[in-house]
Amino acid sequence: MINTVYRLVSAKTFEVSYNEVDLEESELIVRPTYLSICKADQRYYQGDRDPQILAEKLPMALIHEGIGKVVHDSSGKFEIGDTVVMVPNTPVEYDNIVAENYLKSSRFKSSGFDGFLQEYVTTTSDRVLKIDNDINPYLAAFTELISICVHSVDRMDKFAHERRNTIGIWGDGNVGFITSLLFKELFPETEVVVLGRNHEKLSHFTFADKVMLINEVPNEFEVDHAFECVGGMNSQTAIEQIIKYINPQGTISLLGVSEYPISINTRMILEKGISLFGSSRSGKKDFERVLDIFKKHESIIPYLENLIVETVRIRNIDDIKDAFEKDIVIDFGKVIMIWDK
Repeated sequence: MINTVYRLVSAKTFEVSYNEVDLEESELIVRPTYLSICKADQRYYQGDRDPQILAEKLPMALIHEGIGKVVHDSSGKFEIGDTVVMVPNTPVEYDNIVAENYLKSSRFKSSGFDGFLQEYVTTTSDRVLKIDNDINPYLAAFTELISICVHSVDRMDKFAHERRNTIGIWGDGNVGFITSLLFKELFPETEVVVLGRNHEKLSHFTFADKVMLINEVPNEFEVDHAFECVGGMNSQTAIEQIIKYINPQGTISLLGVSEYPISINTRMILEKGISLFGSSRSGKKDFERVLDIFKKHESIIPYLENLIVETVRIRNIDDIKDAFEKDIVIDFGKVIMIWDK
């Protein structure tokens, strides 16, 4: 079987390449159907990474959020035509302490290894999960992003002390939206306050108990624990503000990615006894958790569907570039590609 791969070779430049897929040696082959553009993919597309990193990782097929249909399965676990969500993280070892998404040896698609911008994706049966046909495929396309937020919320539940009267979530983008939605749904008794820079974006957070602009926070405001979902250099300002308003011995979850080092007020971290933990990517069990939440907490589905703001049918390289260009100008929400190959 000949596979067509669409690789990014330099900023905003894709090239088509072909490789042979051996059916006898391939356990599972999935034909992508709906793909979602991630901020990490966008940074590669725009060349907004360190030149040395780009030189090491390109050429590379982008995209690590997506679903597809099974076209070949030698394991016997799936039916041909089953719709599955693909787990981009591929561990090569097991550790009873370190999760698969933190193992140095794990291979992550679209970060040093080809992602889902291919006609066919060769994988294994343990790296996909069957999804119900009644799940909105546009929503299912960004299950991976939701799994990252679920991962962080579950870790907060594990690490934070039991006083959870108020949780503050800094960030009015996609990650802040999903994280605050999940936390409010899973811990309804806790007051969830979302803080951001953009009043229009904050207007989407109708499920939150409160929203406020970061320059209008009252002096008496306080939170027991907090999530930083800002990223970039602005994460420094967000963390400074969290440290100011968090109560002693509070826990801070860091989710925002910054390409450059930022400074943190360690004096106040020590004085307040604050705990910080970082969350990155996710593993298969987090995907399973998301699919379980979809079934048990159906009320969150319409909120998540509100993140679908643009859909683009993909047939060639020009369509791929069009999707990425549209994603650049979107300040809130997701661009979903219908992979019509």
